[in-house]
Order: sequence, then structure tokens, then C-alpha cells
Amino acid sequence: MKMKNIVALLLVALLLTGCAAKGIAEDSADYGTKDMIVETGAAMAPENGMISDASGANTTMEEGRKWIVTMDLSVETQDLDAALTQLSDQIGQFDGYVQDQNVYNGSNYSGRRYRSANLTVRIPVAKTEEFTAQVGDICHVVSQNKQQEDVTLTYVATESRLNALKTEETRLLELLAQAEDMSDLLQIEARLTDVRYELESVTTQLRVLENQVDYATISLNIDEVRDYTDTEEEKTVWQRISGGFVDSLKGIGTGALELAIWTLANLPYLVLFGGIGFAIAVIVRKFRNRKPKA
Repeated sequence: MKMKNIVALLLVALLLTGCAAKGIAEDSADYGTKDMIVETGAAMAPENGMISDASGANTTMEEGRKWIVTMDLSVETQDLDAALTQLSDQIGQFDGYVQDQNVYNGSNYSGRRYRSANLTVRIPVAKTEEFTAQVGDICHVVSQNKQQEDVTLTYVATESRLNALKTEETRLLELLAQAEDMSDLLQIEARLTDVRYELESVTTQLRVLENQVDYATISLNIDEVRDYTDTEEEKTVWQRISGGFVDSLKGIGTGALELAIWTLANLPYLVLFGGIGFAIAVIVRKFRNRKPKA
């Protein structure tokens, strides 16, 4: 096969690949345009494709589109170990998995150890709402935030690029079978290597995107506390006064308890230093009594 014919065939292959990609992209653009049409009076998504719901309520997602769902949950528990065990069981029951987990054992303060844990949980999108409800049954929810990102165009463009590369790979293999000269073989194989490298990269990108679409990412922050944070609606003046009075009594009781714990814990030091102080006071007193009066 002549070099001129090889070049011509390569140009034809690239042209066919470009046309295929363009056709798929145009179809995806039309698809995206059709899906973006909403009824009059319906809420429209922001221009950046992000929908945020700080209240944690279920936000409707248009069917047929690709969404990445992320959530942030801040919760409290009075027993961190028990909460982690229950949450682990629930994650398995919902076909999810823990992507990251960090447990902070805290530091001693006033005789008590404060602990916390941070988890990144992946849950199937269809089961996200049910899972967060279960988290609310296990722990005390302080705050939650939900975001939904529309990545339909990115997904379709990546898929289109993947199909275009597969078409080009097939055409290059056909050209490779027809090549006669060594120089032609080297030229086709060089392009085929580049196409396959890019094909692998785009395939990985599409798999990552599919995983992000299929599984919601939930950032779960757990704090071990003695008393839960009050998350009820704004109280009346009398409720605030009575609540503050009760909190003050609790504070006094807690302070007295912590003082008693500190005193008992440091009793050996108090006895030792008290004895030294008493001995010094006796010696000073005797010394003053021996001093001749003027």
C-alpha cells in the first residue's frame, strides 16, 4: 500500500470519527434541551446545574438526567462506639460502603474525654433518603445539607468521546490489516497506541462519573456529647428564662462535681504540699519567738 493511500485512509478515518462524535454530541444536545423544558410555574435549576437543599428535604430530580448527589450531616450521640456499630450495620443493609473513616479520641478536659468521628459514606442514590432517616433514629441530627449537581452534558460528552475513539480504533485496525509497507505499519500503530491510551483514560473517567451518579456521597460528622444540642424552634421569653435557669443549676452541679473529682484525684499532692506549708509555717513561727525583743 502506498504512503499516499495510507495518509488518505487515515484522514478518512479521522473524518468519520469526527462526524460520529459530532452526530452523537448533537443528539445529546437535543436530548439535554428537551429535558430542560419545564412546566410553567415550576422551579428551574440554577445556571450552574447545582440544586442545594439545606433543610434536607427531598428535592425532585428530573428523570433521564444524570445527577451527582452529595450530603453533609452533623449529628450527636452519647455513645460513639454504639453509634458507629449501628451505622455500620445500616450502611451494609443499604448496600453502601464507607469510603473514609477517622475517629478522634479527644483529649481529657475536666475529667471527661470528648470524642468524634468523620465518615465519608457512599449510598445508592435511590436509598439516600431512607438512609438519612435511619441516621436520625440512631443519632441526634444537628444539621444537614443536600446538593444535587446536574452532570448530564458532561456524561453525554464523555460517552460520545468514548464511542468516537472506539470507532477510530476499529478503523485503524482495518487499515493495519491492509498495510503492506513497514513505514505504513509503524505510522498506523503509533496512532493506534495514542487512541488506545486515550480510550483507556476516557473509559476510566466515565466509570468514575457513573459511580458518582449511582452512589450519593454523604459526609457524616459525629460528636460524642453529654447533652444534645437544642435544635427546636425559637422559644418564648419565659421558656428561655426557665431554660437558662435550669442550665445554670446544671452548670453549678457540674462544677461542684468536677471540683470534687479534681480534689480527690489530686489529694496526695494537696496533702504533701499542705504538710510542707504547715512545717514551714511552724519553723517561721518558732524563729520569730526566739528572736530577742527590742
